[in-house]
Amino acid sequence: MIARVWYGYTEPASADEYEAFVTEEVLPDAESGIEGCLGGEVLRRSLDGEVEFVTVIRFADYDAVRAFAGEEYESAHVPAAARELLSRWEEDVAHYEVV
Repeated sequence: MIARVWYGYTEPASADEYEAFVTEEVLPDAESGIEGCLGGEVLRRSLDGEVEFVTVIRFADYDAVRAFAGEEYESAHVPAAARELLSRWEEDVAHYEVV
């Protein structure tokens, strides 16, 4: 199993809307639409003047990761709707083998 870990940040005023977008649209769409997507979690914490989100999505293998993010799967996959809500994000994504 592969865990895909990514960081994004919002202004406090956009945090609830971004959280809803990820938990109500991105994760359910990935879980139902991508074979090998095994679910995920969204972690949230307030920092100095911004809100940090850590998204962890589990996949059966790298083929499922590619189905989600494309061939350049080590780069962030940030939909247009998320870009409108995020103030900044990590350009790279980390992948871990779940042990």
